[in-house]
Amino acid sequence: MHFLIAAIIGLVSGITSGLFGVGGGIVMVPAMVLLLSPPIRDIKQAIGTSLVVIIPTALMGSWKHAQQGNIEWRTALALAPLAIAGSYLGAWLTKEISAENLKRGFGAFIVLVGVKLLVGK
Repeated sequence: MHFLIAAIIGLVSGITSGLFGVGGGIVMVPAMVLLLSPPIRDIKQAIGTSLVVIIPTALMGSWKHAQQGNIEWRTALALAPLAIAGSYLGAWLTKEISAENLKRGFGAFIVLVGVKLLVGK
């Protein structure tokens, strides 16, 4: 049964990834924590699993967006080096932060970004 739930989470995540540029963190992580525990043991494992799934998802979405002319390549190349370094640092930090505090921080981040998108310019 959890394979069917995982497949549905993957579909929704893929759609939101291509549509909004989000999917792994915003859709997959909370869905896995809420709907796939077990086999997902905590938010750290959900984050790691999400990152593995994001690789092919990001490649496919990037390819389609490139076909449509929706990528500003100079900005992408400027963002990439420190984004890669930051993702390494962020993954390392998951070892230093408890799963409970990580879950709280993730929730606060999602709420703050949501409020900014709803009421900000």
